[in-house]
Amino acid sequence: MIVITGAAGFIGSCLIQKLNSEGFYDLVLVDDFSRPEQNKNFEDKRYSQLVDRNIFFDWIHQNHLHIQFIFHLGARTDTTEFDRALLDELNLEYSKKVWNACVEFGLPLVYASSAATYGLGEKGYDDEESALPDLKPLNPYGESKNEFDIWALQQDRSPYFWTGLKFFNVYGPNEYHKKRMASVVFHTFNQIKETGGMKLFQSHNARFKDGEQMRDFVYVKDVTEVLYFFMHHRKDSGIYNLGSGEARTFLDLANNTFRALGREPQITFIPTPEDIRDKYQYFTEANMNKLRSIGYTKPFHTLEEGVTDYVTNYLVSGSYL
Repeated sequence: MIVITGAAGFIGSCLIQKLNSEGFYDLVLVDDFSRPEQNKNFEDKRYSQLVDRNIFFDWIHQNHLHIQFIFHLGARTDTTEFDRALLDELNLEYSKKVWNACVEFGLPLVYASSAATYGLGEKGYDDEESALPDLKPLNPYGESKNEFDIWALQQDRSPYFWTGLKFFNVYGPNEYHKKRMASVVFHTFNQIKETGGMKLFQSHNARFKDGEQMRDFVYVKDVTEVLYFFMHHRKDSGIYNLGSGEARTFLDLANNTFRALGREPQITFIPTPEDIRDKYQYFTEANMNKLRSIGYTKPFHTLEEGVTDYVTNYLVSGSYL
């Protein structure tokens, strides 16, 4: 039995598909299942039961003997969320309870951290655990993720195997429900459909031209490959970056979306919304040496490969992974 929290979400539902494709069907999906549009992410997948996140810990106490692994991917992931009490509840305290349950019952754990912990990247993007207290996230979401990473490393008692993965800018199928927080590929595709063009954010940083803000974009299929790797690896506990390892511009992302649709790029620029302007990352790039050093050898999709697959095999048809 494999448990996935956040199972109705973007990455969680893609992980279900990866596990199904590898022959794993005894999957317990944990989430708030009150959003029909999000539940479409797992409708056609195989699993054994659904567990509401509010009763999850009671459920663990009754079923821990049957659990083989826990993927804790559930979180409040909106980077514009400023309700600290909500973020503390869902991202910090809930994660502590998952950790402590894994300690109590001897369960291996992989959980989702975030590249939002790196802030402006003043300290670089190396997943050195000793540097965590010095990081300066730009928003409460990033702070909540960094606080849990620090807390985990301070614990005297840990799961016998555990990994925290710092997801960079993940894009791909099953993000239809994410609205404003969906990837630029998703927004570009929909704007092209509606208007024939795409509006990107202007740069408000003199070091970057409009559209040349750079992020480490990583395809969700690569993310699930790494998650699957750790399910079998079960050693080298710690915190790891999970990106492609190569920063690319938003212009690259948009241009590749137009190309996948056989369209000539029509790109204009609009001011970055003021509520995120001073909390905006202009550059991120994961140092992936740590993951490679423990034996992960699979190549990552290039931006061109990932965008083409996403657009042509999913967005055009409205399909799910």
